[in-house]
Amino acid sequence: MTDENSLSTENQLLYLFMGVAVLVNFSGLLIPIAGPDAAVYAVVAKTMVLHNDFVQLFYHGADWLDKPHFPFWITVLSFKLFGFTTWAYKLPGILFLMMGARYTWLFAKTLYNRDIAIWSVLVLLTAQHIVLSNNDVHAEPYLTGLIIAAVYHFYNAYIRNNYWQLLWACLFTAGAVMTKGMFALVPIGGAIAGHLIITRQWRQLFSFKWLIAGVLIGIFILPELWCLNQQFDLHPEKVVFGHKGVSGIKFFFWDSQLGRFFNTGPIKGTGDPTFFVHTTLWAFLPWSLLLFAALFQFIKKGVKQSNTKEWFCVSGGLLTFILFSASGFQLPHYLNIVYPFFAIITAQYLYYVTSKNTIVTIEVTQKVIISLMLLGLIALHYFFRPGVFSLYTAATLGMLLAMLIFYNSFIGLPGYQKITIRTVLCTFIFSLYLNLSFYPSLMKYQAGSEAASWINANNKHNLPVAELNDDNTAPFEFYNNKPVALITIDKSNLPLTPFLLYAKAAELPALKAKGLKITTLATFKRYWITRLNFKFINKETRDKELEEMSVVEVE
Repeated sequence: MTDENSLSTENQLLYLFMGVAVLVNFSGLLIPIAGPDAAVYAVVAKTMVLHNDFVQLFYHGADWLDKPHFPFWITVLSFKLFGFTTWAYKLPGILFLMMGARYTWLFAKTLYNRDIAIWSVLVLLTAQHIVLSNNDVHAEPYLTGLIIAAVYHFYNAYIRNNYWQLLWACLFTAGAVMTKGMFALVPIGGAIAGHLIITRQWRQLFSFKWLIAGVLIGIFILPELWCLNQQFDLHPEKVVFGHKGVSGIKFFFWDSQLGRFFNTGPIKGTGDPTFFVHTTLWAFLPWSLLLFAALFQFIKKGVKQSNTKEWFCVSGGLLTFILFSASGFQLPHYLNIVYPFFAIITAQYLYYVTSKNTIVTIEVTQKVIISLMLLGLIALHYFFRPGVFSLYTAATLGMLLAMLIFYNSFIGLPGYQKITIRTVLCTFIFSLYLNLSFYPSLMKYQAGSEAASWINANNKHNLPVAELNDDNTAPFEFYNNKPVALITIDKSNLPLTPFLLYAKAAELPALKAKGLKITTLATFKRYWITRLNFKFINKETRDKELEEMSVVEVE
């Protein structure tokens, strides 16, 4: 254990690793935006910029009522500053996640000490689904930063009775609500109210400042409510989700997330109570088993013996985990928003381990996880045969692998830190391979973005661009420099000829039968890259899984 006022050699090394972890999370910044969801969000934000309309959300020319405005406003600002580029879309989300890492540090340091804060940030930034989400940016990186920031400031408002802290907490909470709807209140309220209820601080629970907080949050979300009222509630004649008279404000307060939870909204799913248990096993790798051990140890100690500081993270994280598990609509990235809590729980568990038997068990467990991750990476490389694998990537991975194997020769750390540093090095290797080799190679099979780039470089006569309506059109629309018309085979909405068309090769004969002259200019192989299976991963069987797409000139 280190002196809080000194910066030990051990901590200097850990700060270095934190810096590397930050860089690893930025390593996917230039990988093309994946469809369908992330590319749809990028197209919605691009449409806002092109129409200079920051109130109404549209996709394919239709009113879009699926997500609140806050992430789109931030993305619009980025697009206006930097243009319609991949990194301009991803950068704000990653920065919000980094803000979340900063607040994870502050919260852990306030609750415990600097050592736990360091490891909390390292655990958070090396959890596999955090790194993945900084490549495939949805709403979750925004939420992750906003929620832990709100909890930190609410905690300070509670401890210090400071109303400036309360104001900041309400601003971050409102941002979270305007990112994902009212469900964002669950982890925030769970962390603070859960702690007060479990520790029986009834006077604090019913303090007047929480009423003030509710009023402030209501005021701060007024921009979202005004926009929804303008686009939907004032226009009951609009058809949304197949119905007229759809209230955007009702959707925001209920159907957006609570409606999914109760499966009563327009967007439904089929839930599995164990989904987030086995999802956490891989998504929170390489720390998932340590997290489960920490939670088991906490439950074993019981309410009376547990450190009261633990309740903030346990109640905020587990309440959200339980509610998501009971939900009818479940996706792996939903849990990212409570990973800061999980990271702090894991870090404080490691810090307070003193039993030699427990330390040995941790070492064996983490060695098995490291071995499985590295073997999985070797198998992936062997079967996938990535087309992108530079000498720079090989040298970087080789250096990290050498550090992992031989680090005892030049790095001496006490207790649990010996195996956890190796775990961190393993995640660097794993994540960098994915972001520098696997995903860049995989994106070659996202034909929409590849075709758009080809058209941008080869449309020398500046012809109009169209595509046949398809389930995954967003990447083509976002990356195309020209507006893209969506057409159907019945010829009812064709642009004036000649024009360039992006379509499935199998659908071109139907267009020729309509009397159109079609000249094939380029072909691309397409696969739905977010739905990987072994037949696609295996280079020997991949061709059978691919669909041919074409860029043609129509006259």
